[in-house]
Amino acid sequence: MTGAQSLAGPALAARVANIPRSDFRRRRQHLLGMLEHNSIAIVTAGSLATRSRDTEFPFRQDSDFHYLTDFPEPDAVAVFLPGREHGEYVLFCHEKDPVEELWNGERVGAEAACDLYDADDAFPLSDIDDILPGLIEGRDRVYYSMGRSREFDTRIMAWVNSIRSKVAAGAVPPGEFTDLDHLLHEQRLFKSAAELRQMRQAAAITALAHRRAMRQCRPGMREFELEAELLHEFARHGARHAAYPSIVAGGANACTMHYISNQQRLKRGDLVLIDAGCEYRGYAADVTRTFPVGGRFSKRQRALYELTRAAQEAAFDALAPGRDWNAAHSATVDVITRGLVELGLLRGNVSRLIETGAYQDFYMHRVGHWLGLDVHDVGDYRPGGEWRQLEPGMALTVEPGIYVAPDNLNVPSAWRGIGIRIEDDVVITQDGYELLSEGLPRSSEEVEEWMQ
Repeated sequence: MTGAQSLAGPALAARVANIPRSDFRRRRQHLLGMLEHNSIAIVTAGSLATRSRDTEFPFRQDSDFHYLTDFPEPDAVAVFLPGREHGEYVLFCHEKDPVEELWNGERVGAEAACDLYDADDAFPLSDIDDILPGLIEGRDRVYYSMGRSREFDTRIMAWVNSIRSKVAAGAVPPGEFTDLDHLLHEQRLFKSAAELRQMRQAAAITALAHRRAMRQCRPGMREFELEAELLHEFARHGARHAAYPSIVAGGANACTMHYISNQQRLKRGDLVLIDAGCEYRGYAADVTRTFPVGGRFSKRQRALYELTRAAQEAAFDALAPGRDWNAAHSATVDVITRGLVELGLLRGNVSRLIETGAYQDFYMHRVGHWLGLDVHDVGDYRPGGEWRQLEPGMALTVEPGIYVAPDNLNVPSAWRGIGIRIEDDVVITQDGYELLSEGLPRSSEEVEEWMQ
């Protein structure tokens, strides 16, 4: 779908159902069906990260572990054993502990893990050294994502080496290791109906937050004050955390792609670029809007803004099943390069400028990325060296931008320091795409109307 966005606002469901347990069971069965006979797959949960000294960041579960288990606690280990007679899904987790639970909240415990999270067997983490080597022994292949946790990598290799040391006594070590990421991330690339409900809600909350920031923006505010408006709107709708550090970049700060200082005062006559999205039940939104601090675009700002919007429309037109991943990006490059030549910011033949990459002084990133449990979600873009073809269920961002660096001496000074990006979230459908982040103004006229 394309077309003008209504200013009536995004639809926000009062309550979105959790992803049902049956979906997690289907995910595990799908993964087990891809594993080799007589193999074992091991997936580790996230761990608490130190913020300062004895204080931790709020725990956020590892995306792969959450995708397969829905288990909410740190340090757990999920083991998958295709064809195992006594159950194919084994979970190791922290034991119940009244003292720990008094300070840090209730734990699930091994016994309840089977009832609440459908594990076939569950054991305390303290027993993992006694049990997991026995599950590895005799398996032909171990599926495991090496390199995520140096500590657990070391433990895995110690268990395997211990088995190898007992070969003379009849022990059978695994024959090979295989990275689990490819199988699991290919599965995660295609979003289910339940996942898309969470993503629509994340996008709707994010759209409300952007609208709030645009309405509250005033010259003289500091960037972090607008960031506070975003976070307030996220939290009041049930999304307690941002999916990534929010970018609130006034003036020339917008020409820094990942600017997160958010300290400077906003000046009348400048633009402010906000790249921010909430995380709702683990699923990320990623939306960018650029608007004038004083409520009105200057002539040059409007010209670059409308060129960016035209590039986004061209990208939308290139989204459909069967189109390749790069088609949308190529469309934006063509529109932006032609527009920059018409504005006199680039000189020369358009095809030659594209061929030599001259446009990259103004447009240095790609048009988008996969979106899901991670803001830069998993999935190959060029499997087998060829651009991937889009298919229904793939979720992605569409985010062309134009950035005239403040030190770009090849353009007149009046253009320097203008940075613009417009970003929306979409999912590929059977007949095109669905715009997840609907309800936000996109044309310069709509932006000015909303800010008034």
